[in-house]
Amino acid sequence: MSLRNIGIVYRKELTDSLRDRRTLVSMIVIPLLVFPVMMLGFSYLAVKLVGQAKKEVPQIMVLGGEDSPKVMARLRNLDTIEIVPPAPDYVDQISNKKIRAAVEIPKGFDAALERNEKTTIKIYMYEGEIKSSFAADRVEKFFSELREKTARDRLEARKLPVSLLKPFDIEQKNVAPPEKVGGSMFGGLIGYMVILLCMTGAMYPAIDLTAGEKERGTMETILCSPVQRTHLVLGKFLMVLTASLASAMLSVISMGVSFLGVSKLGSLESGGRSPFQMSINPKAVLAVFGMVLPMAVLFAAALMTIALFAKSYKEAQSYLTPMTFLVVIPAVASLLPGVELNAKLALVPVLNTSLVSKEILTGTYHWNYIALIFLSSCAYAAAAMFIAVKMFQREDVLFRA
Repeated sequence: MSLRNIGIVYRKELTDSLRDRRTLVSMIVIPLLVFPVMMLGFSYLAVKLVGQAKKEVPQIMVLGGEDSPKVMARLRNLDTIEIVPPAPDYVDQISNKKIRAAVEIPKGFDAALERNEKTTIKIYMYEGEIKSSFAADRVEKFFSELREKTARDRLEARKLPVSLLKPFDIEQKNVAPPEKVGGSMFGGLIGYMVILLCMTGAMYPAIDLTAGEKERGTMETILCSPVQRTHLVLGKFLMVLTASLASAMLSVISMGVSFLGVSKLGSLESGGRSPFQMSINPKAVLAVFGMVLPMAVLFAAALMTIALFAKSYKEAQSYLTPMTFLVVIPAVASLLPGVELNAKLALVPVLNTSLVSKEILTGTYHWNYIALIFLSSCAYAAAAMFIAVKMFQREDVLFRA
C-alpha cells in the first residue's frame, strides 16, 4: 500500500474537482445556504405574515342578535373587528375569504342572560386560514370575557366570592434546559438535513470521477498510469469522502448560525426573550459529526460504485437519483412521532444515524447505542469500500459497451 501514490491521485482529483462549478455548488454553496435560507427565510416570512394577520381588522358577520341590543352594542364598539350585515351565503363568503368569520347569536340572548339561562354562541371560521383563525379568536375572546363578567355579576348579586369561578390556578414550568427543548423540536430535522447534504455533497464528485472520466475519454489514460488500481480507487474515494465531509461540516456550521439568527429574529419581533431558546453544544456538534463520518464513507463508496456502471454523466445521474429516495425515506422516518432509538433500529443504515443525532442534540447520550451504531455503520462502510475496489478491478464494468 503506497500512501504516496494515493496522495498523488487524491491531490490531482481534488485540484480538478475544485475547478468544477457543479462540485463547488454541491459541496460548499448548498450546505452553507440551505439552512439560512430555509430557517431564516421561512422564519422571517412567517413572522411577517403573522404580524400582518394580527394587524388586520377582520370583517365579522353577525347572524341573529336583533332582539339582543346589549350584546350587539358591545360588538359594534369593538375596534378589533368590523361588523358586516348578515347574509344567507355566509359560508361561501368565509370560504372565499370575503369575510373572515361569522358569529351566530341565539334568539333572546340578552333575555337568557338576565334569566340566568344557559345558551350557546356559534362561531364559523375557515380552519387552517390564519386570518380567519385570528378573527375567530378575537370573537371568542370577546364572548369569553362577557361570560366571565356575567358569572361574576351573578355571584356578586348573591354575595358570593368571585373565587368560586376559579378555585385554583394552574401554572406550567419548563424544567428542561434550552438544548433539550430545542433538540426535541429540531433534532430530527437537523439530523435529516445533515445526512441528506452529506450524500448530495458526494454525489457530483462521485459521478465526475467515474462516469465523467468515461464521458471525457480519460479513464483509459488514468488506468495506464503507473499506479495500482487499488491506489487509484482509494485516491478517488478520498476525494469523494472529502466532499461529503465538507458538506456535513459546513451544514453543521450553517445550522448553528441559522439557529442563532432565528433566536435573534425572535427576540427582535417579541421585544424580549426569544421563544427559540436552543443552545448548540460544541460537544454535541462534534458527536454528531463523528456519527456522520462512517455514513459519509458509506455514501462515498456506494455512490462511486453505482456511478461506475454508467457510461455518461447523465446516465449516472439517473442511476443515483433512486438512491436519494433510499436515504430520504429512513431519514424522514426518524421524524415520525413514536419512532425512538432501540437495538433493532440501531442496525438500520441512515435511520440509526438520524435517530442518534436527534438524541445527541437533546443532550442524551446512550453510549451502548452510540457504540452499536458507530460499529455497524463502519461495517457497512467497509463493505461498500470493498465492493468499490472490486468493481474498479473489473474491465467489463470500467469499459461497458
